[in-house]
Amino acid sequence: MSETEELLASLRATVRGVCASAGGPGAVRRLAEDGPGIDQRAWDVLARQVGLAGLGLPEDAGGLGGLAEVAAVAEELGRALLPVPFLSSTVLCGQVLAAAGASAALARVAEGEVATLVALTRDAVWDPADLAVTAAPAGDGWTVDGTPAPVLEGAAAALLVVAATTAEGPDLFLVDAAAADVVRVPTLDLSRAQARVTLTDAPAVRLTVRGSADAVVRPALDVAAVALAAEQLGGASACLELTVAYVKERTQFGRPVGSFQAVKHTCADLLVLVETARSAVVRAVAAEHGDLHEAASVAQAWCSDAFRTVSAETVQLHGGIGFTWEHDAHLYFRRARADAVLLGSAAYHRERIATALGW
Repeated sequence: MSETEELLASLRATVRGVCASAGGPGAVRRLAEDGPGIDQRAWDVLARQVGLAGLGLPEDAGGLGGLAEVAAVAEELGRALLPVPFLSSTVLCGQVLAAAGASAALARVAEGEVATLVALTRDAVWDPADLAVTAAPAGDGWTVDGTPAPVLEGAAAALLVVAATTAEGPDLFLVDAAAADVVRVPTLDLSRAQARVTLTDAPAVRLTVRGSADAVVRPALDVAAVALAAEQLGGASACLELTVAYVKERTQFGRPVGSFQAVKHTCADLLVLVETARSAVVRAVAAEHGDLHEAASVAQAWCSDAFRTVSAETVQLHGGIGFTWEHDAHLYFRRARADAVLLGSAAYHRERIATALGW
């Protein structure tokens, strides 16, 4: 095992230990419906004590590691469905703030403060021509107005990075969450909260100029797509492990149901899906300094479909217990459905691939 592999293995073990201490997937059930929607204690441990809030960010902002470390952590968090804002704050917002040169805000994110990106359309994709927020000069500064689509972990955020239309085009603005009306909304995925943000003459600091938001947001979304694919891989892996363990111990007609040919073939098919998804993530991580745009979409398309299929079969192969509220299967099923459209559907990413390849 190389030094890099040892470091990644150690990182995985650390994150897995924190997830286990937090209660694993069951931690979702402890979240208050009227709370921020994250496990604040677990996030404090991961962000401040372990230092993962700065993962993948520039070293001068307190960051460390690269895409390989981001993917390793995301996979472990996806296995446990831990409700922490790693994807929304550290990965997505962190990448945007780093590219925009917002060093002060980036340092706050690297220290564990939660930030969220207010930029995606109601189809959960980035479209600079379809922004729901407008910005206007106000004295020496700016104000932003609008009610965009619900944003990830908005109720837990201290900072909002808002994409808004200006006279020069789409730009990014930094808004204190206290200046917005933020209300948590019901979601299918109980492990990843969302909130509706209403901005009314909210004071804002301009982060980009001359309509350059697109050049900042697109590369950040590619990194986030790889992290999301790694989360989906982790969730699919956990589902497969749950299923294999269950069919080994569940008996019917005096035999473990896992010994039945139909069940064995299904489990084998699920293993192929999981390992194919793993290959897609490994390929995307290797493309960190190359064509990440294409590799990120390949990973998203594969991992999204794989997680949806594996989570659905997990429910089915668990039989009656798989459909109950008490079992964790439905938590993975919900996450898989929500993730499938979080940063664009598999069909959307296949279209991106075709466009990138000139098909």
